[in-house]
Amino acid sequence: MKSIIKIAKTDYPLLDIIKDRWSPRSFADKPIDDEILHTLLEAARWSPSAFNEQPWRFILGVKNEDGNYSKILESLVEFNQNWAKNAPVLMVSCGRTTFTRNDKPNNYVAYDTGQSVSYLTMQALSHDVYVHQMAGFDKAKIKESFNISEEYEVFTVMALGYVDSADKLTYDLKKQETTERQRKAHNVLIF
Repeated sequence: MKSIIKIAKTDYPLLDIIKDRWSPRSFADKPIDDEILHTLLEAARWSPSAFNEQPWRFILGVKNEDGNYSKILESLVEFNQNWAKNAPVLMVSCGRTTFTRNDKPNNYVAYDTGQSVSYLTMQALSHDVYVHQMAGFDKAKIKESFNISEEYEVFTVMALGYVDSADKLTYDLKKQETTERQRKAHNVLIF
C-alpha cells in the first residue's frame, strides 16, 4: 500500500512545500516524535501578529498518552471522528480575543492565529507530517472539556500525522483522497 502524495498543478512556480500541502484523511499508525511536535509549535511561536501579541494557544492531544486526545476526538462531528481517530495527534487552535496590554478587543486574533497555524503546517510538511484542519466540531464542548475562559475563542481542530494509503478509507473518502486538487482561478480571487 503506497501513501498518496497530491502535488498541486500551479499556474506559476511555487515553493515545493506549498505545492505539496494538502489535507489527507488517511493517517499511518506512526507516532510523531516529541522533538518534531515541539519544532512545529516553535514555528507557530515565530509567526507574526498584531502588536506582537501572539494571541494563539494550542491544546495538544497525543494518542495513547493523555486524556486530551479523547476529549478532542469526542468534540468532532461523527464524520470527522471516523477518520481522525487514526491520526496520532489532534490539536486545537484558540486565540485570546483581547489584547493583554490594554484589554481592548483584538480584531486580528483570527487572522493571527490562522497565520500561526500556517507556519506550523509548513514546518510540519518539512518533516513529512501533514495537517488536516477541521471546522466540524463542537466549540462549546471543547471550551467545557478544557475549561477555556470566555476571553478565548476556539478556531479549529487539526489532525496531524504521516500520510497512509487511501485503501483503508471508505469508498467516498477514498475518492476524495485521490481526486486531483482544485483551486479557483486568479480572476475570481482578485477584486
